[in-house]
Amino acid sequence: MVEPSKGAPSSLSDEPLVLTEKEQIRYSRHLLLSEVGMQGQLKLKNAHVCVVGCGGLGSPALLYLAAAGIGKLTFIDDDEVDLSNLQRQILYKINHLGQRKATAASKVLASLNNQIDLQPVHVRIDRHNIMQHLSSADIVLDCSDNYQTRYLLNHFCQAQKAVLISGAAIGTHGQVMCFDFRQPSPCYACIFPQRDEEAPLNCDNFGVLGPLLGMIGSMQALSAVNVLLGHVSGSSMRQVDGMSLSVREFKLHTDPECHHCRHI
Repeated sequence: MVEPSKGAPSSLSDEPLVLTEKEQIRYSRHLLLSEVGMQGQLKLKNAHVCVVGCGGLGSPALLYLAAAGIGKLTFIDDDEVDLSNLQRQILYKINHLGQRKATAASKVLASLNNQIDLQPVHVRIDRHNIMQHLSSADIVLDCSDNYQTRYLLNHFCQAQKAVLISGAAIGTHGQVMCFDFRQPSPCYACIFPQRDEEAPLNCDNFGVLGPLLGMIGSMQALSAVNVLLGHVSGSSMRQVDGMSLSVREFKLHTDPECHHCRHI
C-alpha cells in the first residue's frame, strides 16, 4: 500500500535550474562546500533514493537523507512501532506506538523537511512488487533485517544496474557495503553466499548496541550522498567495531561460483 506523500510534490524528471530562496537558506552549509556547492545540491534535489526498512538502520539514514535534500525518498516497511523499537529506532516517539512505521516516519520526516517528496510504502518487499516500488530509484539502501530481503534486493539491483548500499549490525559490530552495479562488481551473495536455511540470529534474539545502528545508518546515508555527488564509485565494504570505534575497509572480489552473478 502506497500512502499519500507528506512532503512537497516534485518532478525529478525536470532538472531544476536553481534552488529556491528557502532551499538556499536550508542547504547553505552544503553550498559552502566545494565538494557539494550549487550543482551538487541540485544533483541531490533531482535524486530518488529508496530505503527498504525503517528500523534501526533506516531511521538515521532517512533523517540524514531528508535533511540533505534528496528530492524524492521512498521508504518501505510493513511493520508497526513497538515499545522495544525505541531503544534504537530514533525516528519514533512514544506517541507513535502502534502506528505503521512508514506512516510515522513520513510524519517525522515531513516535519524535518517539507520541501522534498516523501513516499511511504506499507508493504513487505517481495518479487511481485519490487519492480513497482524500486524501478525508478537511483540508489537503494538495504536497511532490512532478514536475508531473504537482502538477497532479493541484491538480485534486483544487480539486474537493474543500480547502486545498492547494504547495512547490517548485531551485537557490537556492524558493516556497510556499497555495490555499484553500474559497472562490473561483486554482489552481496559473493560475500555472503546464500544457503538453504536462513540464520536465525538477529537483533530480536541477540541484541544490538543502539548507537552502533546510528553509525551504520549514517554511513549508508553518507555513502548515498557521495555516490550521487560523483565522489565515490566502485564497490567496497567497511566493518565497524562499536566498542573500539575502529573501522576496517576490505576489497571485494567476485566469486566465480556465485549463483546470483551466474544468473544475471
